[in-house]
Amino acid sequence: MARVYNFSAGPSALPEAVLKQASAEMLDWRGSGMSVMEMSHRGKHFSTIATELEADLRALMGIPDNYKVLFLQGGATGQFSFIPLNLLQGKTKACYVNTGAWSVKASGDAAKYCEVILSANSESSKFTTIPDLNAWQLDSEAAYLHYTANETIHGVEFQEVPNVGGLPLICDMSSNILSRQIDVSKFGLIYAGTQKNMGPAGVTVVIVREDLLGKADPSLPDVFNYVVQAKNDSMLNTPATYNWYLVGLVLKWLQGEGGIAAIEQKNIHKATTLYKAIDSSSLYTNPVNVNYRSRMNIPFVLKDAELDKVFLQDAEKQGFMELKGHRSVGGMRASIYNAMPIEGVQALIDFMAEFERTH
Repeated sequence: MARVYNFSAGPSALPEAVLKQASAEMLDWRGSGMSVMEMSHRGKHFSTIATELEADLRALMGIPDNYKVLFLQGGATGQFSFIPLNLLQGKTKACYVNTGAWSVKASGDAAKYCEVILSANSESSKFTTIPDLNAWQLDSEAAYLHYTANETIHGVEFQEVPNVGGLPLICDMSSNILSRQIDVSKFGLIYAGTQKNMGPAGVTVVIVREDLLGKADPSLPDVFNYVVQAKNDSMLNTPATYNWYLVGLVLKWLQGEGGIAAIEQKNIHKATTLYKAIDSSSLYTNPVNVNYRSRMNIPFVLKDAELDKVFLQDAEKQGFMELKGHRSVGGMRASIYNAMPIEGVQALIDFMAEFERTH
């Protein structure tokens, strides 16, 4: 069976070249006579994989030397709690910006450990925009400010890094990390689940500035303590070794594609082309403020909701999978992460145009 175009929001499509390499190395990694999933995480072979993984991520993102890079478990959702427990540093307040479902979850979990200051909230717009930065309410006594760079459900994305003065900036980049160039030095901490742009589910990357470490809540278990994990090279317990390996393959694939600068231009082209097709249509619409439209997750609704089921059925028959929107917002959603080729986006556009013509 031919491979389909997978528009899933996550776990998402992986580069075909990565899957082929993993398949070729399944029984024997680099002449070791073992599959990576059989290796000891303390052995020399996996040590090579782990060293290359961190080095490649540092090179791709330009991560400064004064940042620790951790590869953890528990997903980005786990970090909603681990961040305040690691970074409050004796303070009692933290600022949060709510621009969609995931930032709401993050602020909700943080409220269990501190007073949450809602610096901005776009719920009144049904999360179709981002409040103007000039109107944000910042508290100088807060430990940090947290925001979600890209909301996968609502299709809203920050196009620039917000300037919040002296507050350490904490960012959930789960759905747009490696898709655009960023200056890591502007952040106190970046975290991301890998199942969108970096690999399969099961690994969470945390990039944290060293000066923020060392004052974790005493009740925090060691496995969730950034300092302890950093001292143990993210191997306090047995890590998700095969997933680390797959993330490493994705990073090498991205290097081969020309790095983040090159993939960003492809992402801009893909998103611009799809939004243009939606905006010029009389059947499809996108509800998001044009200044904050996501390059990664593009929601759209049909003028006649009665056609939703037919659209999805016809799309699957043509090999376009996972286009159903999140149950909380309905409609459709095309997630076009790094691994989605331009040809896939154009094929979807052609299908949408034909569906509109016939309906």
